[in-house]
Amino acid sequence: MNQVTRRMHNRLRRGAYLLPSAFTIGNMLLGFYAIVLGVRGALHGGSPGAFKTAALLVFIAGLLDGLDGRIARLTGTDSDFGREYDSLADLLTFGVAPALLTYAWGLRSLGRIGWLVPLFYLVCCATRLARFNVQIRVIDSRYFVGLPAPAAAGAICSLLFFAPDSDWRPWLEGLVAISLLAIGMLMVSTFRYHSFKRIDLRRRWSYRALLAIAAVILVALVYPPAFFLAVAVIYTLTAPLAWLWGRLRSRGADGPAGHPDPGEAPAVEGEGAGGTR
Repeated sequence: MNQVTRRMHNRLRRGAYLLPSAFTIGNMLLGFYAIVLGVRGALHGGSPGAFKTAALLVFIAGLLDGLDGRIARLTGTDSDFGREYDSLADLLTFGVAPALLTYAWGLRSLGRIGWLVPLFYLVCCATRLARFNVQIRVIDSRYFVGLPAPAAAGAICSLLFFAPDSDWRPWLEGLVAISLLAIGMLMVSTFRYHSFKRIDLRRRWSYRALLAIAAVILVALVYPPAFFLAVAVIYTLTAPLAWLWGRLRSRGADGPAGHPDPGEAPAVEGEGAGGTR
């Protein structure tokens, strides 16, 4: 009986190792299909529906990317292979997909700039993920160093989700190009972004928090494009604004002892077999 139990335990253990990788594969599938939709949209004269759906797929992939690391830690199946596998998936979904989507969406009309700017974003994303892989030591799990790749992709795709038709406004292509440059630099910066990893969903919450959550869900249901864009802009700007506020408070001096400058101090990079990078 003990031998049978041991065999069942080993089988369950092997299955648990496959579970985080299944989420990572789902991440890659959504990222690749988003690229396919972008190519189709470009071939059909810039179909707005294709780019809107592609952006939504990248959003969903971001959720899967956050789940694979948590599942790996909960099941005790985090590994070096899982981290590398997840990083490669992230480069496809949060690096290649947004770069190609923006090019197919409308930046191709800008000539050489139209493909150099998405390339810059892609290089910054690859650099961000490579830095994650070499920064093994966890310093503060409350923060990320630089804008995480899924958040960066979400910010870019929120623009496409809000304005899937590049001809809607004449200045849209310039705005997307500038956003790619700015977000790319934020990914490789040392600004500290909150990771929200220490939020305990099991503890009891006040009814006021439930009301706030209900209000957010209501806004998301009323006009999803504006909601996603607002969330992306707010999160992207939190770290630079916190750094600027710290500089203004210290009047050019370093932050007070025990409170490192939000734009200078290194922060978290540990996520188990996956997770937001």
